[in-house]
This record gives sequence, C-alpha cells and structure tokens, in this order.
Amino acid sequence: MVENSNILLPPGGQRILVVMAHPDDAEFLCGGTIARLTAQGCEVSYLLATRGQRGSDDPAMTPERLAVIREAEQRRAAEVLGVRQVLFLDYVDGDVEPSLQMRREIARLVRLLKPDVVFTFDPWQRYQVHPDHRAVGLCTLDALAASRNLMYYPEQFAETGGPHRVRQIYFFASDQPNHWVDISAVIDRKVEALLCHASQMRGRDAQAIRELVLQRGRPLGSEHGFTCAEAFHHLVMN
Repeated sequence: MVENSNILLPPGGQRILVVMAHPDDAEFLCGGTIARLTAQGCEVSYLLATRGQRGSDDPAMTPERLAVIREAEQRRAAEVLGVRQVLFLDYVDGDVEPSLQMRREIARLVRLLKPDVVFTFDPWQRYQVHPDHRAVGLCTLDALAASRNLMYYPEQFAETGGPHRVRQIYFFASDQPNHWVDISAVIDRKVEALLCHASQMRGRDAQAIRELVLQRGRPLGSEHGFTCAEAFHHLVMN
C-alpha cells in the first residue's frame, strides 16, 4: 500500500511514541512530522536508548560531559516541537545491542505509556552502518510483539496494568517507504529544533540547516506534489 497524506495517523492515533538511538535522530528523520502531529493535538513522547555520549570528534570533550550536553539539547529540541516528555534508557552510545534486557525495558514503557502509534528505525535498512540504529529498530519491534502478550513479563502488570497492543508502526530511515508526509509548512520548526543540537551541527547556521533539510526532503516530496517531505514505511501489526 502506497500512502501519501496530509494527515499521518489513522483515527484514534493520539498517543505517539518515538523510539530512537541518539539525541537528534528524531529531529533529523521525522522532526517535521512530529511538528505536524503535535500541532494536531497528538501527545508525543520520546524514548532514547543513549545520551549520545560518543558523538563528538573534539579531543577536549569527554563522554561524560557530552552526555549532559546532548541530553539538554534533546530536551530543548523536544520542547520546540511540542513533545510531551523525553525518556532515556541509559545505554552507551555505540554499544547498543538488540538484547532481551532492552526488549523488556521498551515493552515496559510501551505498557506504561500506551501509545497508539510507534515511530522507530527500520531495522532492515540496507547498508545501515550504525549498529545502534539497527539494534534499536529491531529491539523496538520485538518489544511491541512482547508488550501485547499476556505471557511476556507478567511481573510488569502491577505497574503497567497489563499488556498493551500497538497496531501502527512507522519506520523512518527505510529503503522501502510507502508513506510520505508533507512538511513544507513546518520546515522552520524542524530547523529550529535541529539548531538546538549545537554540538552536532558543526557550526551550521539556520540557513545552512534549512538547505540540508531541503536537500533531503525535496527528492522525497517531488514525486508526490510536496515541496519537502519525510518518508516512512508504515506497518500495521495484526
């Protein structure tokens, strides 16, 4: 099914959970879509596996300092986009694996937050070189399968109230997109959110970031009549 929409979600999709590996992943890959969702009244939460403590080439920087910097940057960017809350799992940047422990932790938060829709990495993206991206996408999908099942992690039920089923998943960074979102009207908000990630922007100003957003978004939107778009693979879980 190929989708092309100004309204991203199916009816009832009010609670959104975005699961990512590092600060700035969401802003780069789906920041415009998030801006549109919050403008429509959706409740968006972020869940990050790491604080991005290895995302620097500065020899004077330390992982400990960078983790504090990038967490603050992520919270500011989330505020710009209208995200309700930002949660971290405290894994180490670059060392994330699709483990049973991470699956359990994500399943717990899915049961607590009860999202209608989840956004995450497409774990089957070809030639994806960052292990954290592959691991987070795969582990999130596995956690969604577990979170709906009565026999998985029943020790969580006293806290979470029981299983929770998520039917709608949108994979970003996918080689096989089937859903495109027009972000032409919210480019400035995406740029503003990206500017919050100063440690990662390498001195780029707003104009340079805007050109980067358009460079990525124009090809995605051109075939669908959009000036600028973000693309996803939409999967319905039965």
